[in-house]
Parts: sequence; C-alpha cells; structure tokens
Amino acid sequence: MKTAHATKLTLYAALLGNLLVAVTKFLAAAVSGSSSMMSEAVHSVVDTLNELLLLYGLRRAARIADPSHPFGYGREVYFWSFIVAVLLFALGAGVSVYQGVMRIQQPATIENANINYVVLALSFVFEGASWHVSHRAFRAAKGNASYWAAFRESKDPPAFIVLFEDSAALIGIAIAAAGTWLSDSRGLLVADGVASLLIGVVLGITSALLARESKALLIGERAGPAVTAAVAAIAAEEPGIDGTNGIIALQLGPTQVVVALSVEFADELRTPEIESVVERLEQRVRDRIPDVVALFVKPQTCGRFLQAERGLSRR
Repeated sequence: MKTAHATKLTLYAALLGNLLVAVTKFLAAAVSGSSSMMSEAVHSVVDTLNELLLLYGLRRAARIADPSHPFGYGREVYFWSFIVAVLLFALGAGVSVYQGVMRIQQPATIENANINYVVLALSFVFEGASWHVSHRAFRAAKGNASYWAAFRESKDPPAFIVLFEDSAALIGIAIAAAGTWLSDSRGLLVADGVASLLIGVVLGITSALLARESKALLIGERAGPAVTAAVAAIAAEEPGIDGTNGIIALQLGPTQVVVALSVEFADELRTPEIESVVERLEQRVRDRIPDVVALFVKPQTCGRFLQAERGLSRR
C-alpha cells in the first residue's frame, strides 16, 4: 500500500508538471515557429496523456478479485504501461521526427527566440521538480541495486516510466535549447530541424526500453529472487517437510504474486497431518510475504520432481 501511494504521488506530480510545460511550450512554438519547440510541446502532451493512462491503470488494477478474474486485475497496470510505451513512440517520437525532417527540408528563421529560452528554462524547472520526485521514489525502492538492475527487476512500471519520461524530457529540453541557439545566434537554420529529429530519437529509444520491460511483465515474468528465497526459507522451517524441490513464482501485478511450490513431506505423515502442514505453511507465507495472493503446494518426492523436470525439458 505504501508503494502504491508513493507511485500515485509521483504520477500526480508528473501530471501537473507536464500539463504546465505543455501549455507554455505550445504558446512559445506558436509565437516563434520553432519545430524543436513544437516537438517538445507534443512530447509534453504525450507525457500528460501517459500519466493519465497510468493512473487509470492503477485504479483498474486495484479492483478486487472476482469469479472471472480469481487472482485480481494486477496486470491492468502492465497493459496500460505497454500502451504508454506505444504512444510515446507513435506520437512523441513520430511527430518529432516528422517535424525535424520537414524543417531540415525547409529551414526557417526562429522568431522571438528569447521566448523559447524563457519557456525552456521554465520547462526545465517544472520537469526538474517532477524528475526529483520520481528519482527519489525510485532510489528508495531500488535499495542497493544499480539503477539499470533495478529497472530490469522492477515489477512496478509506473515508477520507472515516470523517471524515464522525465529524464527524456530534460534531455529534450537541452537539445531544443541547443538547436534554438545554433539557429538564432549562429545562423544555422537547419539546426532547429536537427534538434527536433534528435528529440524524436531520444523518445524512440525511451519508448523501446519501456515497451520491452512492460511486455515482459505483461506476458508473465518471474517474481524477484527475494520472494522465492523467502518461500523456501519458510518451507524449510516447517516441521513435516523434508525438502523443497522447486519453486515457481509468477508476478501478476506490482504487489501480486502467485507461487507454486513442490515439496517432499515426511513419509510418516498421514493425509490430515499433511493438510495441517499445508495450512500452516500458507498462513505463514501470507503473513511474511503479503504480496503472495495464492500458494499452490504439490507433494512430490525429489526423484519424481526431477523426472518431471527432465520430461518438460525434452518437449
């Protein structure tokens, strides 16, 4: 719950920042006629839509389980995260590249370039504030892991999507400022179009990374190693279980995990005793790992488990 609350705060901060930035950029683009500024304005509009979609996804994912979705709706977040990545590529990168190519083919003077500088400076402040919020939340969540490792292992797309979007926005602002300066002060009119093209490339790379991670979660990704290690430790502590053969932990949502556990029970246990062991094991797992929404325990000997594993590997 604490993580979900932090994610929503990050999204609301990004939504407010992008909305303010989009309005100022469109005004500046209309006055100056700069293609790179127009690309940045479209970029901010796409980011604003993305935050709205992610908030919608979080709301949908929070619905309780029902007969048609017995494990809940956690993957709604992953679906809308993938849609966000597609929008970032199709609208943000696509429009920016189009604007850049058109301006390179037909260079034009930027009118009232000072307005661009003021708007870009204000945009940098707004985006920087949003970036600070998203970076602080992501840094707290990643712990001692590197940023890249935390991104690859994260099961909460809204957290890293906002950070990526804000980072891309800050890079885009710097590119737009450079393009405006080269076009206005150095007379390199084509620089404005090149800047727009580069902004499109930045957005394309960002959307590709986000799409890759969101797709992996959407089609079914394993839970983090900490979950399997914790389940194995709990099973090892349970009297009546001689050993754990294997664990499969599947991530259904940012805070929803389904676990399948193969264990070998003590030979002297009878059916009622095995049932009691399973009940205690389920309760202890739920108490220690709240994210586990379902635990399936399969009694197997180690030899039978290995035989089944070899059979699967040959298919």
